[in-house]
Amino acid sequence: MDLHEFLAETQANVRSQIRDGALFEELVFASIVMDHMSEIGMTFEPVECHYEGKIRNANLRLSGYALSEDNDQLDLFVSLYAGVDVPTSIPELETKTAAERCLRFLERCADGTLVQELEESSDIRSLAMTLHDIYNNLEQIRVFVITDRVAKSKSFKTREIGGKAVRLEVMDIERLFRHWSEGKPRDELVVDFNEVSGMPLPCVFVPGENDDYDYAMTAVPGEALRLLYEKFGARLLEANVRSFLSVKGKGVNAGIQSTLRTSPERFMAYNNGIVIVADEMQLGKAGDGASGIAWLKGLQIVNGGQTTASLYFTKKKYPETDLSRVRVPAKIIVMKTQDSAQEEALVSDISRYANSQNAVRQSDLSANKPFHVEMEKLSRSVYCPDGVGQWFYERAAGSYNTLLAREGTTPVRLKNLKDAIPTARRITKTDLAKYLTAWDQKPDVVSLGSQKNFDRFMASLASAEGEEAPLPTVADFKAMVAKAKLYRDAQKLLRPMFQAFQANVTAYTIALTAQKLGDRIDLDRIWAKQAVSPELLAQIATWAREVNETLHATSGGRMISEWAKRPECKEAVMSASYSEPASDIPELKAA
Repeated sequence: MDLHEFLAETQANVRSQIRDGALFEELVFASIVMDHMSEIGMTFEPVECHYEGKIRNANLRLSGYALSEDNDQLDLFVSLYAGVDVPTSIPELETKTAAERCLRFLERCADGTLVQELEESSDIRSLAMTLHDIYNNLEQIRVFVITDRVAKSKSFKTREIGGKAVRLEVMDIERLFRHWSEGKPRDELVVDFNEVSGMPLPCVFVPGENDDYDYAMTAVPGEALRLLYEKFGARLLEANVRSFLSVKGKGVNAGIQSTLRTSPERFMAYNNGIVIVADEMQLGKAGDGASGIAWLKGLQIVNGGQTTASLYFTKKKYPETDLSRVRVPAKIIVMKTQDSAQEEALVSDISRYANSQNAVRQSDLSANKPFHVEMEKLSRSVYCPDGVGQWFYERAAGSYNTLLAREGTTPVRLKNLKDAIPTARRITKTDLAKYLTAWDQKPDVVSLGSQKNFDRFMASLASAEGEEAPLPTVADFKAMVAKAKLYRDAQKLLRPMFQAFQANVTAYTIALTAQKLGDRIDLDRIWAKQAVSPELLAQIATWAREVNETLHATSGGRMISEWAKRPECKEAVMSASYSEPASDIPELKAA
């Protein structure tokens, strides 16, 4: 798949989530990109939160945000969506203007002026208040401009807001495609070690035995790595399947920080090191006259993002840390192949295998569980009532696109395949876990985020004795798809109704619908028609407004996205009084 095809598929995905031509494509696009960034480890659980306003002659804009669990790292997102169907450049002035408006939003939150300007009932006010309260404790702040066009610059100069450094980055359709394809980004980072470390790095150089790559081993001074991260930021880590998230707690990053502060001279002995890929390498003479690495071009860190970022953030937080005594072991792969597709595949494999020793998500580990294997089999054998269409259960990440590539061998076959199994009928493991958990009346668990919800879902499939639940049948598969359809149609309907926290309102509204009508809803009818009736959707809209009011009334001023995670919230919302359901809902079986 090339960039043009990826853009077309992304736009098809956006449009499949729009109901009745509602003009909310920008919010849908923002959600798709933020979710993708979360899935690949670039950010935390994202929250859609749309705001556009003018405060004291300053234009402010926000599309969403993501906060770390420890409230020490913040990402803000602002979307620029054009709906283009062919790769189209975006003027740099437009991306800079969007970044400035998001920065102003952050600045007004930090100094407290936005809280004073907004009404108490505003969803944005609770976010502004939270950001004001935690601002002094933030260790990392990033602003992402996300767009479906192609930006010339993928990052801008770091800015300072309220004494905090704020990184400005652009996640355009080209960069998104690179991440999606797990290929090597084309950012041409050139590093001259004569500049950053005073001399070439001593190394052991091993010429490759084939035409794919050469190989070198070295030790990079800690201060040199810190300087590189300071200069290039996340661009250094573009080909990494993970990114730096947090150093708090008892995890790997906390251990790195402890070693840097207390035993810097032992860092090389304790640390596994980093893996670097580069397009070109030039050798020079190191201090002892032996061969050394003078410079690298097209450098990317494919493993060791946690180590690299920890060096930067530890020194930033604890200036007394002595990085001059730190050496980081490094393996360097210099690409030689002239075939760009082969090169991207190799970089992807290097990144994947280099990171394989690190913790991976439960959803990745669970792909071969019998439940998911059976769901995939059912999705490939059960047809929609028209006898042509199918729903696709994506047991393993990327398998939908693998199917398109494997079976769509000609333009006609690819079109027919996409018509039969469009993006709108693709369900991932984490998607299904969300839909079913909400239907099981656990909206607080859904609100924890996709991975934590998936963990709970997988635990629910096993009995107390650890035995696997019975495998799903054809009838079970159809019922689950019906619940998925109901959830998705509700999501389309509710997204434009609320300024923020639509995901929480949707999860709670579906849980309420299941509580009030679950036993009476004819899921077979939804499967047979592959649609939810306007009458049922109208009832969902009515309850959603009431659920939204209840969430706010019980939150005590807390952000809804945080309040919704608590069991007390579930208890308060699910036990509240709601209007009686309409009597004309065709999905309802006779009482």
